Amino acid sequence: MSVITRDVVVIGAGPSGLTAAVELHRAGLSVAVLEARERVGGRTRTGDIDGAMIEIGGQWLSPHHTAALELVAELGLKTFSRYRDGESVYLAADGVRHRFTGDVFPAPEATSKEIDRLLGLLDELAAAVGAEEPWAHPQAAELDSVPFSIWLEGQSADEYARETVAFYVAGAMLTKPAHTFSTLQALHMAAAQGSFTNLATDTFMLDKRVVGGMQQVSQRLAEVIGDDLHLNSPARRIQWSGNGVTVFADGDLEVRAGQVILAVPPNLYSCISFDPPLPRRRHQMYQHMSFGFVVKVHAVYPTPFWRESGLSGTGFSDTDMVSEIYDNTNHGMDNGALAGFIAHEQADAYFAMDAAQRKQAALDCLVRYLGPEAAEPAVYYESDWGAEEWTRGAYGVSFDLGGMTRYGHDHRDPVGPLHFACSDLAGHGFQHVDGAIRMGRRAAGAIVAAR
Repeated sequence: MSVITRDVVVIGAGPSGLTAAVELHRAGLSVAVLEARERVGGRTRTGDIDGAMIEIGGQWLSPHHTAALELVAELGLKTFSRYRDGESVYLAADGVRHRFTGDVFPAPEATSKEIDRLLGLLDELAAAVGAEEPWAHPQAAELDSVPFSIWLEGQSADEYARETVAFYVAGAMLTKPAHTFSTLQALHMAAAQGSFTNLATDTFMLDKRVVGGMQQVSQRLAEVIGDDLHLNSPARRIQWSGNGVTVFADGDLEVRAGQVILAVPPNLYSCISFDPPLPRRRHQMYQHMSFGFVVKVHAVYPTPFWRESGLSGTGFSDTDMVSEIYDNTNHGMDNGALAGFIAHEQADAYFAMDAAQRKQAALDCLVRYLGPEAAEPAVYYESDWGAEEWTRGAYGVSFDLGGMTRYGHDHRDPVGPLHFACSDLAGHGFQHVDGAIRMGRRAAGAIVAAR
């Protein structure tokens, strides 16, 4: 058995865990980082698939992601803007294909006004609720007890307007049907990104990418940690007390430290045996937090053919299987790449098929968006994070009905020497790399301040 003694042990080598580890290292504390996978990056992964560079995981940065943008610059990485010149495509429920410009899906004038009215109302509520402590709002319990879909029904008789507004959170972010999460959870999602209007604006939310891939953030942070990073080392057991922790990992690795940071999503805490057990409230809390379900499909073509016909490569549908598509061509490349997303109940239907059927169904959708040339990509790949042993879903974990007001006020707090850091616990930047970085810095800061 290999026994290591450090000031802090970090479990998880994604952006949050590695940010925390580097902050601790800079403060003069010794750190060991344990990672279950054979790689760093967590839910960010840049892969070479049949010769094509593909962003398998998280990839976009938005203007309000200041923590992530600052770190990217500090690490010497560059960003580039997503291609969005030209018209977008909307596939209507009746099968009609609409080309449009702007951020609002094509709709009758009255419905467009109703969408704007609902967005304005939600912007006001999101600002009042805030990103950091939504459970503290005077109406939090009420908002947390009402499914978002039901709340929208109480605000508008326009079904199309309701479904459009619900899509911005349900399909595009939490990847759960709008009847399964609360209005408070929807407002927190919006507040964490600056406003509900920001959620509804794809040119804001999907603004920039990192040249060479987002995984480089973790890879460059890992270089600072060096040999204190241990891959293929899932933590299996944590013994803890007021005197510190001992973490037992695969490979007969034992790490003794004063503090531990769990920088993995909350649904993975159950993979670790705690001695003594976590407090009962924590056990219950984590049973009320779950991932959504989304599949990211990638198609790479010899050229970005859609641009020649004046299309941006952006497309939306609230009824088709692939509900969103975007031009995902890498910086400086002559080929053309698309990323599409299949979320929640549509993802259920997708995985009821075998692999060949799934590919055909996805490509059929791309054809409906962009025409027959989309039928034959040179490279096709599906990112199925729900099948990843050390993730088990995407994009992030959120509370069920009532969970935020019941548990949210202490879900970031340490338990003795146990600290918690991941994007799923964040306020600002929730569910994004930005939130992961903020939470990593928060956990590290708490440990440094307590020295």
